Amino acid sequence: MPSRSTRNSLSSQLAILSGNANPALARAIAKALKVPVTESLVGRFSEGEIRVKINENVRGKDTFLVQPTCPPTNDNLMELLIMIDALKRASARRITAVIPYYGYARQDRKDQPRVPITAKLVANLVTTAGANRVLTMDLHAGQIQGFFDIPLDHLYAITVFEQYIRRKRLKSLVVVSPDVGGIKMARAYAKKLDAGLAIVDKRRNTPESTEVMHILGEVDGRHCLLVDDLIATGSSLVEAAQALKDAGATTVSACVTHPVLSGPARSRIASSCLQELIVTDTIPLAEDKRDPKVTVLSVAPLLSEAIHRIHYEQSVSVLFDGVPG
Repeated sequence: MPSRSTRNSLSSQLAILSGNANPALARAIAKALKVPVTESLVGRFSEGEIRVKINENVRGKDTFLVQPTCPPTNDNLMELLIMIDALKRASARRITAVIPYYGYARQDRKDQPRVPITAKLVANLVTTAGANRVLTMDLHAGQIQGFFDIPLDHLYAITVFEQYIRRKRLKSLVVVSPDVGGIKMARAYAKKLDAGLAIVDKRRNTPESTEVMHILGEVDGRHCLLVDDLIATGSSLVEAAQALKDAGATTVSACVTHPVLSGPARSRIASSCLQELIVTDTIPLAEDKRDPKVTVLSVAPLLSEAIHRIHYEQSVSVLFDGVPG
């Protein structure tokens, strides 16, 4: 983090901006960097079109635009693109799109006839709008990094979760992947936490529903920790948690980076056997709508450290210690 002596020089060279998607996270990042959030207007014209105006001079500055593409996804994505265009036309020296949650990522390959690859489409839109660099976290699929023709730094929330879980001092901990595709992430968590590893083998019936088939690994009498990158409707996670409980798990908790929590997710979590759902603030959760089971950890310190290193052309790889891959 920058020292007090570098505060003024950093503020004159670096600018943190935010759309309407997650201004609280942008403020937390700016506070950690000891710089103010650059004032901007992100509103609507009478017919609903997005209106943007950067209210401060950003000419020649290294700008970081914090805007996850979380629900309402289309609005937040368009805000991101229009703000990038505004920064480009305001002669910002470099524009880094800080997208803690990268939406439209679940369609990352053509696995059926006549379907799009939206993860690539959004990458093209961000690049065409004028972004010079992207900073994101826990992409739904690692190959999305290759969809960008500009530099991309991919951070992992594992270090944030690790510190929290270690403080619980759980004995006989087993990290569980809710599906075969998440083995790589679960193995990294298990290694960091010195824990066992298990896998829930499931069959996906529809994009929103799954059926648990088998549990691979020893979970009887253990504290189980499910890990995943996002939770949408919650059906997959809740079913996996119940299967672990039925198999003899002492407790079942979950670490999920992006709390999309769409549809009946909140009621499912509230009535499930999950002891705790630990998420991050990549997507904002209203205080009055949080379930007592949900714990929110901030990724602002991690993102601010990455921004500081990018700004000073330092290595970001030191933040990847022990992460998947």
